[in-house]
Amino acid sequence: MNKEKRHQILSRLRDDNPHPVTELEYSSPFELLVAVTLSAQATDVGVNKATRKLFPVANTPQAILDIGHDTLRDYIKTIGLFNSKAANVYKMCQILVDEHNSIVPENREALEALPGVGRKTANVVLNTAFGWLKDNEGRYFLAVDTHIQRLANRTGYAKGKTVEQTEQAIIKNTPNKKEFMFNLHHWFILHGRYTCTARKPKCGSCIIEDLCDYKEKTES
Repeated sequence: MNKEKRHQILSRLRDDNPHPVTELEYSSPFELLVAVTLSAQATDVGVNKATRKLFPVANTPQAILDIGHDTLRDYIKTIGLFNSKAANVYKMCQILVDEHNSIVPENREALEALPGVGRKTANVVLNTAFGWLKDNEGRYFLAVDTHIQRLANRTGYAKGKTVEQTEQAIIKNTPNKKEFMFNLHHWFILHGRYTCTARKPKCGSCIIEDLCDYKEKTES
């Protein structure tokens, strides 16, 4: 795939959705941090159902510590892996209170040091909650999940065997970074979630079908 095709792909996705937003519901960086942490191997719909009950009761690190680990676990028990996620979120809150004055750090390394927070979660928080495109060293905050991994490789936009390899390939291959990089995560994840689906992509209704390198296109 050449630079012109990639530019057209991004232009069409932007024209279709000029101001994309995450489907996770949040009203603060901390709420987004918790929601993204809970979303691992879970749907945004499922996370939102749980956090709609949790956040009105406890939506700060100290408030979650105050309700206690067992109560936190009860609020999120409808989400997959809720036991380990409850433990991680509770430990995360303790660290935020003890080491960060209850404030979510605007630093990828500090975020990744929190329990349950990996590179993807850190990048989502920095990009979506804080509005960062890249850090002072020029490192872009691009969150790549399974939807984006699949979309990038299937379309030919960028190739990578691992999520991190795909992240670096997307960054390398994306033209006009100032124009496209900030919203690329949302465009790709939404397109992968609803159009370029895992089992049967909806090629017939895809706005970038003619630009895509996928060989086994469907008519639906």
